[in-house]
Amino acid sequence: MDTGDEERPLLHLQPPQAACSEYTSDGSVDINKQPALKHSTGKWRACFLILGVEFCECMVFFAISKNLVTYLTTVLHESKVSAASNVSAWAGACFLMPLFGAFIADTYWGRYWTIVVFVPVYIIAMLILIASASLQVFSSSSNHGDVHRAMVYLGLYLVAIASGGVKPCTSTFGADQFDINDPVEVAKKGSFFNWYYFLISTSSLLSGTVIVWLQDNVGWAVGYAIPTVLMVVCFAVFITGSRIYRFRKMRVSPLTSILQVVVGAIRKWHLQLPHDSSLLYEVESSTSGANSSHKIMHTNEFRFFDKAAIVSAPSDNESTAPMSSWRLCTVTQVEELKMLLRMSPIWASFVIYYAVCAQVPSTLLEQAMLMDNRVGSFAIPPASLSIIAVVSTLICVPVYETVLVPLARRFTGKDKGFSLTERLGIGQALSTLIMVYAALLEMRRLAIADANGLTNQNVPVPMSILWQAPIYFMHGVAEVFAAIGATEFFYDHAPETMKSLCAALGQLAIASGSYFNSLMLSIVAVATTQGGAPGWIPDNLNGGHLDYYFWMMAALSLLNLALFLNNSMRHRGKITC
Repeated sequence: MDTGDEERPLLHLQPPQAACSEYTSDGSVDINKQPALKHSTGKWRACFLILGVEFCECMVFFAISKNLVTYLTTVLHESKVSAASNVSAWAGACFLMPLFGAFIADTYWGRYWTIVVFVPVYIIAMLILIASASLQVFSSSSNHGDVHRAMVYLGLYLVAIASGGVKPCTSTFGADQFDINDPVEVAKKGSFFNWYYFLISTSSLLSGTVIVWLQDNVGWAVGYAIPTVLMVVCFAVFITGSRIYRFRKMRVSPLTSILQVVVGAIRKWHLQLPHDSSLLYEVESSTSGANSSHKIMHTNEFRFFDKAAIVSAPSDNESTAPMSSWRLCTVTQVEELKMLLRMSPIWASFVIYYAVCAQVPSTLLEQAMLMDNRVGSFAIPPASLSIIAVVSTLICVPVYETVLVPLARRFTGKDKGFSLTERLGIGQALSTLIMVYAALLEMRRLAIADANGLTNQNVPVPMSILWQAPIYFMHGVAEVFAAIGATEFFYDHAPETMKSLCAALGQLAIASGSYFNSLMLSIVAVATTQGGAPGWIPDNLNGGHLDYYFWMMAALSLLNLALFLNNSMRHRGKITC
């Protein structure tokens, strides 16, 4: 949604002397709203403070999400299916709220003040969770169960709200610290994103090992308190650096542009489209400078929205006034909406992909809790297995760049080795294999439970938890192909003025996948417990059929892959002039 810092200014680079000026040449200002000085604001010294906030935010988020299903089942005593459903619903809220946070930041507060407002909300939410996990009154009396549950979920959903305000702002605010008209700073901007994703993976690794171990062996309050204290410290440091940040001036939200096209088309629904598309309204090519736009050629799809660009004769009372943007839109505005519509089938395919990913903190964790977690004298916390996916991703990224891409380039002749469609398709296929392996693993686990007479006992079976390791390894590899590929897709195929909006759509796909998983769990729970049957996912998984659920998700993933391949072949990218 950050129209001010998109690639458009790169189309109109400032003269060489501008890059050598003592002020930034991209219009950024300091906290006093004065032109930002190049030597005393922005760049890496500002980014270190911003990355600190993001690192702590991820530490707190992963400290909760990595082991949440365990907390809900062991502390709140929820059923397996309820815990899995509630975890998916909460994760969906966490990835849905960035749309709200990005809208607030781009339209009203700006990225800096959005971070300043929502980080304290994060800290308050964590204090609530710490209190609910540490106060003796909740563990000594069953009469306070409802109050305890209410406090936990109040804290969890305050975290979701706060996360929605912080997540979409840290990466973009960090990118704001580099002058996009200065080639030297542009190169550093690309390095910023590399370190940004590296720190996210690092925080995930630490939370999945150290923090989860502390939660399981020392106490939940300690596991929540450590990242909270770290967040307080980093936030204080972030505030002290306010004078060195660069800020972008507020601009019209891309959401407004989309709504203008829809409203304009509806208002002119009765008008006939001209046969010559050149008669539709577009700004003059001579427009340049800060207010110039990246024009997009007209296409013949979704023709109804072209009516928003029909130049109609003004009425008497409008003859002396400029035409409102809610009545007349440019062809570029219309085509930007069309590009979003063309992306929608590809976006929808990722709902199923992220529904498979949602099994990691829910059903796969519940499966691991009923497997033997002892390796020698050491007991592996079930939630810590997710670090295998993190390590797999960290290893596979350089392998992908240095080995797979050059090798694929020899056969395909493509600069990137794989086309974007091929990359996404491989990731989707791997997600299908993950569900097939999980189903086969659960079938084997149930057979061992039956052979040892454990069907009616809710205890771990003598089957090593390390059999889940291939699942997490494949999940990490799938992330390299599908998740990182999706980020590239939503960036490359987005309109020039809607890069952040499309990035937020990627987050929305994650949220939708979590909600879809929650919905499927609820439907399965109702459909399979008719007539007093235990169902596929009872509290005692040894007497259930979690494998049926995994087979169902595998079938959906296979169908989704087929639909993805069909839609991707028909997908058309943007055409610019």
